[in-house]
Amino acid sequence: MKKQKLITVHTCALTQILFKNKTEFADIRSFNIYKKDKIYQLRNQLLSETLNKKIIDTDIIKTAYGKPYLANNSNFSFNHSHSQQNYALGFSHCYNEIGIDVEDLTRIVRYEALANHAFHFNELSIWKESNYSKEYWFKVWTTKEAVLKAAGLGIRINLKDFDTQAHFEKNTGYCYHPVIGGWCYQNFYLEGMVLTVSWRLGAMNEDGYFPQIDLVMH
Repeated sequence: MKKQKLITVHTCALTQILFKNKTEFADIRSFNIYKKDKIYQLRNQLLSETLNKKIIDTDIIKTAYGKPYLANNSNFSFNHSHSQQNYALGFSHCYNEIGIDVEDLTRIVRYEALANHAFHFNELSIWKESNYSKEYWFKVWTTKEAVLKAAGLGIRINLKDFDTQAHFEKNTGYCYHPVIGGWCYQNFYLEGMVLTVSWRLGAMNEDGYFPQIDLVMH
């Protein structure tokens, strides 16, 4: 029996690593620099523990489109994301292209305006049929983000032309766009947040099943 492919995802509330709040800084820019530094420290710590070697900022390189990767580790890929309240880091020794996105369900956004700007017609229809479900809105949003991050191109396609085919009830799916190809994804609802993990279509297990995704919540 062939071993199931694996993606590991660590999640952490930012309150566990941010010991200062915005009021302790002269301006929001200074606070954001502090937050970014703490997030990178956690990223490096988790990668170091996984690879059994010390990882520092200079070990991480970005592609021309800004996707981070580890130099001299061609058999290992990672991606990370943070919201206002949470951080998530996904990695795999089995997949060369993965993407991850996390959003807080408590985030206040202009749902309808953003949906009209970024949702495919089919996604808009399902969202309306769901009675404008906030959970479905964030499922679509994080899926778009995770897939585009996995593809490594960022938001360089018309989001309205990109149908994630996200289902209201199912939390797994496939999608395709002619510019970035085909992708698989899995959605998770975790303690006030929505998390989506994406990987290249065709890189599933040999038996056709989705990979095992291990969630490690700190």
